[in-house]
Amino acid sequence: MTEGIKNKVVVITGASSGLGEATARHLARHSAKLVLGARRLDRLRALAAELSLGNDAAVETDVSQCDQVKRLVDQAVRSHGRIDVMINNAGLMPQAPLERLRIDEWDRMIDVNIKGVLYGIAAALPYMQQQKSGHFINVSSVAGHKIGPGLAVYAATKHAVRALSEGLRQEVKPYNIRTTVISPGAVATELPRSTTEPDTAERVRKAYEIAIPADSFARAVVFAISQPGDTDVNEILFRPTRQEY
Repeated sequence: MTEGIKNKVVVITGASSGLGEATARHLARHSAKLVLGARRLDRLRALAAELSLGNDAAVETDVSQCDQVKRLVDQAVRSHGRIDVMINNAGLMPQAPLERLRIDEWDRMIDVNIKGVLYGIAAALPYMQQQKSGHFINVSSVAGHKIGPGLAVYAATKHAVRALSEGLRQEVKPYNIRTTVISPGAVATELPRSTTEPDTAERVRKAYEIAIPADSFARAVVFAISQPGDTDVNEILFRPTRQEY
């Protein structure tokens, strides 16, 4: 299943922990060439050193800043001559009922969860068009398929990721570019910690008692990337077996 991963140049946002870190570890074991982006540069550098990726593989990146995402992708192309896979993984999930008016959190989710994906597309697409090859992997969520109380804005951003990805899929066929959306359920990451409302945070904590390891996401990424060139895996939705939502 892992054929076709060796030596592929893969850029991962949100790579300092959780889904991004687990994916970096899996892809490194399959000899991919990785360039990692996140805000926490110290953790990125430690991961890059552990995986023997080289000094240029860790790039401080706030995905809400278009120029920083471009710098990340440009670094990958400078180091390796191309970009084969762009994994737009960085995301936030502060939950609260709309009536709490957490407008600062709404703005941040829109900036990271939607604009961050768009900026990743904007940075990598010109290179992939020129190459006539490439693969975007955008991270949505079960909340991109279902909506629950307190999840309205987060779900809206993750529905947007699915819509953007489907539009991208249809537009990039002339360039031999593949597009995958991965929608995880409860996976053990730092994501639930971004909820600041005490009552909502407790509900999230209980919901994540059944969370499965981040390796579950990494395996989905490996599956999508390792398909032969004539196969475009467009969407993967997975949950813990025990998850009802």
